[in-house]
Amino acid sequence: MLEGRARLLVADDNKVNRLLLARGLELLGHRVTMAENGRHALDLLQHEAFDLLLLDVQMPEMNGFQVLEHLRADLRLRDLPVIVTSSLEGVDDIAHCIELGAEDYLHKPVNPVLLKARVGASLEKKRLRDQQHELVRRFAASEVAEDLQRSGFALGGKRVSGTVMFCDIRGFTSLVEQQTPEETIELLNTFYTLMFDAITSFGGVVNQMVGDGLMSIFGAPLPLADPRGSAVRAALEMAELIGLLNLEREAAAKPRLAIGIGIATGTMIAGYTGTQARATYTCIGDAVNLAARLEAHTKAAQRPILIDGDTAAALWPGLGLQPLGDVQFKGKSAPVPVYAVDPAGAR
Repeated sequence: MLEGRARLLVADDNKVNRLLLARGLELLGHRVTMAENGRHALDLLQHEAFDLLLLDVQMPEMNGFQVLEHLRADLRLRDLPVIVTSSLEGVDDIAHCIELGAEDYLHKPVNPVLLKARVGASLEKKRLRDQQHELVRRFAASEVAEDLQRSGFALGGKRVSGTVMFCDIRGFTSLVEQQTPEETIELLNTFYTLMFDAITSFGGVVNQMVGDGLMSIFGAPLPLADPRGSAVRAALEMAELIGLLNLEREAAAKPRLAIGIGIATGTMIAGYTGTQARATYTCIGDAVNLAARLEAHTKAAQRPILIDGDTAAALWPGLGLQPLGDVQFKGKSAPVPVYAVDPAGAR
């Protein structure tokens, strides 16, 4: 939205009221579109972007209350600021508009001074909300941002079935010793760019980045039809991208990169942990611990991708899984069957 030039929608069945209100708003420097009833207004909102809706209550086909109910039920439109303009006198009607999500209320005939003040205040609130949403989108995965918008923020979690992946760069400490801090930051940014693309392309959510490692979830906060297959496909894509990156690094006389990936499937608790002031979306459960153990075991096994039996049980024929036998991991009461996925042999 350009400063002082917002896109406004006026919905009023009275043509004189529409024209006069639109003229007043245009004199304030805004662009105005008009709708003759609530249904027309909703249709415009579905196809065009507006910064503010000025809404009459008493209209044919669909009244203002019904429009507010539709906006509140629509994730994309629920944050659109609405100023109700009406000749209704009852406090109950005004209160009902506010309860349904209206930002403000102006009595007809609309006072131009009040109109300017209320429109300006509503647009400023929208600007601040937009900034907040942008920060959430920047520092949280899109799926987490959607979950926050849909359900709101609350500490705690829910039981889900999903797949967890851990990944890090092999020999990163030695690599850091051979280059400048600026080169290390550039390398990490390149690494995360490639890994994020592969993970998100298959529906995964990166929820932790620590140094040269990351953790991602497949199946939460939004469900996936095949979280196990999605995680393995993402891992294969990650390995391929690192292979392509290594061609560039070799041409520039830089050392090759190697990554280790551990994947495990199971039931876990997924949700927001931390405090009301600072929290993160994560998952907790045996599958999380096992995925981390598998990722660490890639060093001893000398294989880039290791998965557990629950993940292997649902994968497609021709993947070329290589059983490595049962491994006793720290914290596990019984040995775990481990399988290697060979990026070169997968099809």
